[in-house]
Amino acid sequence: MPENLNDIAAFLAVAREQNFTKAAAKLGVSQSALSQTVKNLEARLGLRLLTRTTRSVSPTPAGLRLIERIGPRFEEIDTEIAALGDMRDTPAGKIRITTGEHPAVSIIAPFLARFLPENPGVNVEVVVDYGLTDIVADRFDAGVRLGEHIANDMVAVRIGPEMRMAVVGSPAYFEDRPKPLVPQDLTGHNCINMRLPTHDSLYAWEFEKEGREIRVRVEGQSVFNNVALRNVAALGGVGLAYMPEDQAAPHLKAGHLERVLEDWCAPFAGYHLYYPSRRHHSLAFSLFVDAIRFRD
Repeated sequence: MPENLNDIAAFLAVAREQNFTKAAAKLGVSQSALSQTVKNLEARLGLRLLTRTTRSVSPTPAGLRLIERIGPRFEEIDTEIAALGDMRDTPAGKIRITTGEHPAVSIIAPFLARFLPENPGVNVEVVVDYGLTDIVADRFDAGVRLGEHIANDMVAVRIGPEMRMAVVGSPAYFEDRPKPLVPQDLTGHNCINMRLPTHDSLYAWEFEKEGREIRVRVEGQSVFNNVALRNVAALGGVGLAYMPEDQAAPHLKAGHLERVLEDWCAPFAGYHLYYPSRRHHSLAFSLFVDAIRFRD
């Protein structure tokens, strides 16, 4: 790529990450080299493109214009270069996926263990992130989320079965406590709470029975932001945990956890892969989507 385009590509990377260190890691260059590249571009244009503080980097009005006008062109170039892989006899290229921890462990990792050995020319990067990632702006090929309701310009592909949640606690926890019979009884229990970046407050536990839906804001001594830690806490007798049924199943079978309120945990739509409908997709990505599609 000509030097001028390399400079602009470097600027776009920093603008997307809003951080020189993260951008340098993605580009595979040193932070000092990247900073000098952007300074050279600003000097050549005679304009400041980035506002730098000790904590963050943000684009100036001139920088925003460059992002809006030039950024999409670079995406088109990357897409067309990736499309050249379609001319090969075998699928090849890199696929970037953003997802939460649970689908990454329960669906994507087991799938890749089968898919990658069969497709040696395909590389897959999985980024676990609980936030509502903009897959277009952050240059992901696809994302994973619960349910099939997504933006109109996205395609949703079901990649997992219906799911159920489970409320569980250790036998030791229940030794001197009555088991809750209805969701409202949870207010008298020490519950293991969950906080995700997409929620300003603690996550309310959701229940449904015979068409009646209830959300309960529980209280307890502990708060975690991932399934694994809630599982460990429940096994240790800290309190009641609310987690995907498949995560609790092995411990329930072994007798290390006990389940309550099962009749209030109705099934709901499972995980879907979503991706932009307007983007040209490589042969490798099309093969990936078809292979990971859930089939009853």
